[in-house]
Amino acid sequence: MSSVVQNGGNMPVEASAVPHLRGGGPSAAAQTFGGRGRHKRGETATMVDVTAGQGSGSGQNLGIPSLGDIGAMLRRGDIALAIGILVILAVLIVPLPAIVLDLLLAISITLSILILMTALFIQTPIEFSAFPTVLLISTMLRLSLNLASTRLILSKGHEGTAAAGHVIEAFGHFVMGGNFVIGIIVFAILVIVNFVVITKGSGRIAEVAARFALDAMPGKQMAIDADLSAGLIDEKTAKDRRKLLEDESGFFGAMDGASKFVRGDAIAGLLVVFINVIGGIIIGVAQQNLSFSEAARTYTLLTVGDGLVTQVPALIVSTAAGLLVSKAGVTGAADKALIKQFTGYPQALAMSAAVMLILGLLPGIPMLPFLLLGGGAAALAIKARKSNYLAMTDKMKGEAETPAAAAAAAAAAEEPISASLKIDDLKIELGYALLPLVNGPDGTDRLTEQIKALRRSLAMEMGFVMPSVRILDNVQLEANTYIIKIKEVDAGSGRIWPNQYMVMDPSGNQVGLPGVQTTEPTFGLPATWVDAVLKEEASLKGYTVVDAATVLSTHLTELLKANVSDLLSYGEVQKLLKDLPKEQGELVKDIIPSQITASGVQRVLQLLLAERISIRDLSTILEGVADALAFSRNPSTIVEHVRARLARQICAQNTSVNGYLPLIAMSAKWEQAFAESLIGTGEDRSLAMQPSKLSEFMTIVRDRFEQAAREGEAPVLVTSAAIRPFVRSLVERFRAQTNVMSQAEIHPRAKLKTVGSI
Repeated sequence: MSSVVQNGGNMPVEASAVPHLRGGGPSAAAQTFGGRGRHKRGETATMVDVTAGQGSGSGQNLGIPSLGDIGAMLRRGDIALAIGILVILAVLIVPLPAIVLDLLLAISITLSILILMTALFIQTPIEFSAFPTVLLISTMLRLSLNLASTRLILSKGHEGTAAAGHVIEAFGHFVMGGNFVIGIIVFAILVIVNFVVITKGSGRIAEVAARFALDAMPGKQMAIDADLSAGLIDEKTAKDRRKLLEDESGFFGAMDGASKFVRGDAIAGLLVVFINVIGGIIIGVAQQNLSFSEAARTYTLLTVGDGLVTQVPALIVSTAAGLLVSKAGVTGAADKALIKQFTGYPQALAMSAAVMLILGLLPGIPMLPFLLLGGGAAALAIKARKSNYLAMTDKMKGEAETPAAAAAAAAAAEEPISASLKIDDLKIELGYALLPLVNGPDGTDRLTEQIKALRRSLAMEMGFVMPSVRILDNVQLEANTYIIKIKEVDAGSGRIWPNQYMVMDPSGNQVGLPGVQTTEPTFGLPATWVDAVLKEEASLKGYTVVDAATVLSTHLTELLKANVSDLLSYGEVQKLLKDLPKEQGELVKDIIPSQITASGVQRVLQLLLAERISIRDLSTILEGVADALAFSRNPSTIVEHVRARLARQICAQNTSVNGYLPLIAMSAKWEQAFAESLIGTGEDRSLAMQPSKLSEFMTIVRDRFEQAAREGEAPVLVTSAAIRPFVRSLVERFRAQTNVMSQAEIHPRAKLKTVGSI
């Protein structure tokens, strides 16, 4: 039996039919507005259709919310804000009594002060990102109150100075002092200060800040990507920085537009004043039978009071907007930032004190104010100088103690022996003459920048991020020698000259320029190092000219591509699997670890990378692995099946610039020879071909590919799927960069061109 609960109509209802409410949300009554269970006579209700805002029409309260329901709705922030906006709009239309107008004017003044204080105390402008919205709402509130007060002034102004409420009356009496000319002048000055000075300045600052923020965004994004590629920050930090950058750009852009609200508010205040004064005098004289002087005095007092009540909050909000947009680049609260920066230079305070003291001694100038201010500035200068001296002393003492403390700590705590077991995945050791590559005299760091770009390029090409490259100097090396190590094992070396250029003939011949004859370290081609003055001449002769940093980074690139499978660690595989889309994450859960381990997936990916197949399309690779697991658990067999799934990618990778796939086909003779040389069954098969046959095959392959290279082609070797792994293992011994494809890996839509056969 299902448990039941009682609804508002005292009918039994299944527990499953009761709507689920989030914690802190409104009550059920607030969401359903008195929904009732629908039932027929003589039947027991087992289900209630409870829909938000829908009643059954048969309840006692006819769907009308109670006071508790209304209170629950008002406690929701979104509904309260919506009601507040509607009230502001209603003020524009509905006449208000004077007492309600007083309350709303007090709210307007309080809100403006709250905005100003918030702008003062925030640490960064982005913390008050809602300011443009708040500015719009406060402007709407002031304008609606302006209209409401105008309605009261023009309709009831003849009754006296309290016609529009006591707030407006008090402001008018306080400022005017019984003289409406003074009130008009003071109001005009306030409007000029707000309109011409503060609003115009803050609007210009917001415009420039928005423009600069937009212009600087690409550079900041590139800096974030560079830090991420160099391994200085993780993905989460990079995402947070990008989010902050987007928020700043959006905030300053919104502030550029929001500053127009304040400017329009000032213009509207001026127009309202003129309308009220002129319209009030006309109404008072023509309709209410007042004298001209009495009408002018009454309506002017009311209008000036109204203008002041409106312009004072507008001036405060304009000041807050100016403080907020001018705070860009300043961290911390405004008071702390100002005090720190003013007291940072005691000389400036001392000079100011001297000037004020001299002015106080001049004849005819009141001495007391200038002497007091000069003495205060002098005291602040002395205090600031003493504080700066103590801070500098503490800093120097700390710097002196740091090496001693470090030495003592090193002596006390000897580095554990286990620290020597750590190895660097990638490392470059430089001779002392190559240090300008990473620390040039002009502050350049060309080699590091090229390595960052290389890691980013390889990540796009191969599908995972290469480990960071550690660059060290090694005094034991020759001055111009470098060594590239992969997992602490020498992978390649060469000699370069930082201030010279390597010149090579594209045809492979020796260069006819004076310089140091050498061999290009990456491909072993003849080359010459020439001085910088011969760079232009070499370029005009059609030679290839590269600098020292490019030579090293090119060598590093080829070594990484040749050893990329060794750099794919277990941790990197775990990270790749974790970063997969949610849809593919379910596939990972299905096969790992129940059918294959993460290390098994790592082995499959390493075998693909060993033949320079990108693993960027990890989703397709995992789908191929899942299919292959139905008939084999051998990584080599799985790889062959995955390669067939990646046929489009493999064909596109080897397609020539002319849009076709050049290939060299294996003849039936050699297909049969390899098939007959296989011994064993199933996954235990191995190749046992006669040495003479192997030598003959290697010679034919070398000749065919060299002939294709002379014709400008870079073909792939195509064979059957059964013998492809064995052909590849043989070819990679003497032509490591030659791609060997099976017939199953050729995409049906690929354009083929046979350039030879074996």
